Amino acid sequence: MGRLAGTSTTTVNERYLEAGRLQVHVLDRGTAWLDTGTFESMMQASEYVRVIEDRQGFKIGCIEEIAWRAGWIDDSRLSALAAPLAKSGYGKYLARLIEPV
Repeated sequence: MGRLAGTSTTTVNERYLEAGRLQVHVLDRGTAWLDTGTFESMMQASEYVRVIEDRQGFKIGCIEEIAWRAGWIDDSRLSALAAPLAKSGYGKYLARLIEPV
């Protein structure tokens, strides 16, 4: 699940460190690192994301929204991306982003 078989994050970091290529950045406040290496931790991460999205009213990791807010796509492109998803909650969320306030 997104991890090389038998390779831990620590092992990958050690290899970069040994090669003199490790770069470390402190995560911004409000950033959460979610371990999903076990079924239980995957379920916990899923519940965390659900609660944050429900309470705060925005989607986590919504690439269309990120591209739109960064100016990489315009309103018409966002609308076009949302159109095929119009019947889903995700599509409705995208469409609401460009609605006038």
